[in-house]
Amino acid sequence: MTRPGVLRWFWYAVGGRLPERYRDWILHDTTSKHWKARHVLRSSVGIAPLCLVWLLLPGPIQLRLAIVLMAALVAYFYSCAYMEESIDHRLSRNGFAPGTGKRIRKEAFDAADAEAKARYIAIYRQHSGD
Repeated sequence: MTRPGVLRWFWYAVGGRLPERYRDWILHDTTSKHWKARHVLRSSVGIAPLCLVWLLLPGPIQLRLAIVLMAALVAYFYSCAYMEESIDHRLSRNGFAPGTGKRIRKEAFDAADAEAKARYIAIYRQHSGD
């Protein structure tokens, strides 16, 4: 799996399309165990410059900090509220079929859930025989 360099990652984070050689990494980025944290990190790339601009506006520091806090909260709220749709669009933009990310994450969840149920049943049966 080939990871993009810093500049390509920033391009990807702001919505750019990556070359075909990063296809496996893109799928991993959007479907791995920590896909939600990765999404929030990518969102921060777009939110941070705006917050910096608002912080540099003239006025009392308390007011500027309040503006930055409220803007960041609203931006992160919407970013997280539409996380799955955003990921699906990102994958589609990079050449994957619509719904690919959701399907792969569901398959991984189902496999982990089946494994957890099997462990629970094994423990339950072991202790119920006592």
